[in-house]
Amino acid sequence: MQSPNDFAEWRSKARQLLAAGLSPEQVEWRMMDDAASLLDSDDALDLPAATQPVGSVPRQFLDLAEQAICHTDPARFSLLYQLLWALQADSQLLADATLDANSLLTKRVSAVRRDSHKMKAFVRFKSIADDSGLERYAAWFEPEHYTLELTAPFFARRFDGMMWAIVTPYRSAYWDGESLAFGPGGSKSDVPQDDAVEDDWKTYFSSIFNPARLKVAMMKSEMPMKYWRNLPEAELIAPLIRNARQMEAEMIERTATQPPSRHLRQQAREPDLIENAAEITSLADARSAVQGCQRCPLYEHATQAVFGEGPQHADVMFVGEQPGDQEDLAGKPFIGPAGKVLDAAVEKVGIDRSRVYVTNAVKHFKFEPRGKRRIHQRPDGGEVQACKFWLNLEIGFVKPKVIVALGATAATSLLGRTATIGKLRGAPITMDDGTILFVTNHPSYLLRIPDLEGKAREQAKFEDDLILVREAIAGLCTRH
Repeated sequence: MQSPNDFAEWRSKARQLLAAGLSPEQVEWRMMDDAASLLDSDDALDLPAATQPVGSVPRQFLDLAEQAICHTDPARFSLLYQLLWALQADSQLLADATLDANSLLTKRVSAVRRDSHKMKAFVRFKSIADDSGLERYAAWFEPEHYTLELTAPFFARRFDGMMWAIVTPYRSAYWDGESLAFGPGGSKSDVPQDDAVEDDWKTYFSSIFNPARLKVAMMKSEMPMKYWRNLPEAELIAPLIRNARQMEAEMIERTATQPPSRHLRQQAREPDLIENAAEITSLADARSAVQGCQRCPLYEHATQAVFGEGPQHADVMFVGEQPGDQEDLAGKPFIGPAGKVLDAAVEKVGIDRSRVYVTNAVKHFKFEPRGKRRIHQRPDGGEVQACKFWLNLEIGFVKPKVIVALGATAATSLLGRTATIGKLRGAPITMDDGTILFVTNHPSYLLRIPDLEGKAREQAKFEDDLILVREAIAGLCTRH
């Protein structure tokens, strides 16, 4: 075997062995670099490829085998082949709880699932800033088994707006915001030792610690001490336990607090928001009124609201996610690096930039301070929904024939449901009011692609999407 946990590789070789009629006793499974094997590499069987269907197994076996192969037990390949061989004679074999091989398979799968769960719970990302100004994150983790490939898709879903890497001793995973890739393993020194995120973890851990419910044995069971060396909050455990009784007494003495002042302010201004909506009768009114928007907390830290720009009756409206650092300071949309990419692509495919209206789904810049820099943060669902009020006004006043959603956040805002770029791009979507919607990547995605070949490929796909937009505009204008 070349990979310690590649189920497809094992399955291919197992099919060859079955086709050759070799029993488990006649087979020795080993890794390519296993020098301790009884066989020399020259003695390994050169089996022909299994081009025809070979044997059959229940789906349950395949599901269990995909997980069990991630265990570090050197005998895992042999165990799976032993069961595969036996299942050819008895397809109900897995239902026999008394069979030693079944018991061992169950234990291996349980251990892998537990290890995957621990990875989800105890991976801690650290911030890595580079010269491009993009925020990247990396984490070091030491799994007990080969569970990175099994678990990495969870992090891709959970942190889809971040660019991150998880480094383990045997392999590494990398998410660029769109696709998941794997590479060689590394060492703890490949990841920064500390950063500002560690302080966040410590603050979070301290805030959720409840001294009245402290059970040390239970805590060690759920958070095994072997993981502590890579957890920034672990250094707080001893003092928190030591001071638990005093903290409990102080907690009992504290009186109930008043609702947060922000909540009270929000309640007080809700009637005003409804009344002000009726007063906005033009695009100019909306551009002026948005500067007083307090529909979500983002206004508290942004420099200003960034409204859309372009002709009042534009043929096409491009909708991005939110203003960036430069847009927040200047008060104009799409003037930063992503805007330059968009302008160049629009010009290249032949769309008249003077007939384009550009705006964002969210009007205030959401960021996290990192020293003197402000790092972009993806707006959450509540913030997108709060700002839909302004986007609807823009669409209503501009009345574009075609709208282009740049990125998943814009698509989600416009469609009112979770949107996936890969499933929606390349085809027009007719909205309820008859407007044609196209979905494509945000131009900032092109700036994040590290390799030139991948960037060129995605740039071409982006331009192909804009060609569809150009053709749709031409068709609608001809029709009218």
